[in-house]
Amino acid sequence: ALKISANSVYGFTGAQVGKLPCLEISQSVTSIGREMIEKTKTLVENEFTISKGYEHDAKVIYGDTDSVMIKFGVKTLEEAMKLGRLAATTVSATFISPIKLEFEKCYYPYLLINKKRYAGLFFTRPDKHDKMDCKGIETVRRDNCELVASLISTCLEKLLIERDPNGAVEYVKNVISDLLCNRIDISQLVISKELTKTDGEYANKQPHVELANKMRKRDPGSAPNLGDRVPYVIIPGTKNQPAYERAEDPVYVLDNNVPIDTKYYLEQQISKPLLRIFEPILGDAKAESILLHGEHTSVKTVVTSKVGGLAGFITKKDKCIGCKTVLQEQGTALCSYCKEKEGDYYQKEIESLQELEEKFTRLWTECQRCQGARLEDVL
Repeated sequence: ALKISANSVYGFTGAQVGKLPCLEISQSVTSIGREMIEKTKTLVENEFTISKGYEHDAKVIYGDTDSVMIKFGVKTLEEAMKLGRLAATTVSATFISPIKLEFEKCYYPYLLINKKRYAGLFFTRPDKHDKMDCKGIETVRRDNCELVASLISTCLEKLLIERDPNGAVEYVKNVISDLLCNRIDISQLVISKELTKTDGEYANKQPHVELANKMRKRDPGSAPNLGDRVPYVIIPGTKNQPAYERAEDPVYVLDNNVPIDTKYYLEQQISKPLLRIFEPILGDAKAESILLHGEHTSVKTVVTSKVGGLAGFITKKDKCIGCKTVLQEQGTALCSYCKEKEGDYYQKEIESLQELEEKFTRLWTECQRCQGARLEDVL
């Protein structure tokens, strides 16, 4: 009850628009919080030292809002947890009641990238980790495509759980190679953002907003409305053409075999999250040269689109479903030679169609289950 009341008062006073605005109070709360974190840091680093009989000098490596993370330098989780509880008790004794620190967890191993971005194995008991905990990393962010989340998640598992940095590097190279060779499923490349404002209310042009306008012109009935999430992929364009002009509906891309701008996904979606994780391990300059350059990036596959470009100069012709010769007449399926066996070919095509429909139904159901949406289109 005390915490809820305190949080509510802080929220009221910190809001510039409301019934109880008083920034002086809210700013003093954050100021006192910073002072308490600094006090905790000083106390821990002065108390838990070699000179006072401990194995190593303790060091506070991170502090934010209401928590501090301490590196005690010990070799086992049991020792770290014991010192963590002792530190919490020691620091709490210096605070005014009812303020107190509580030991919460141990991270081992722990990857601190920068402020509010870290990952590690979360331990509350020494025998087994509870989970892999990630904060501020692309595994939990919704403004990236699924490929980024799965790539980063797998890399962290290889680094933190399997302790295999070489395996993580090889995995990254394989994924980048698959991306450049168009072997990645389009569902992994879909970016989704919510349409929260009307077109004129956005300060800058946004890909999902421009795509919504484009879809509205194509088919007003199926276009996304305010409050809907708009899925999109980025397709190639002219040199220096902004990304918001190259956003396209994934279903339209599939129907028209439009290529994906793999360079955009590599440079704008994948590279920064990868480098943030691997630079502390491989080194700043080495990480980029190993992961983003090399033999695995030298082979690329270009998909031919059904719209625009050379597609305007290509003529399609029908072939006989029996002997595959080019048909001279429009609107027929068989040539004059195969026409005599029309009944046999018809029965064969019906059986083939039924078999394909059964396969499609099973795959569609499985895709809906994996996507977690039984009523939406499968991407």
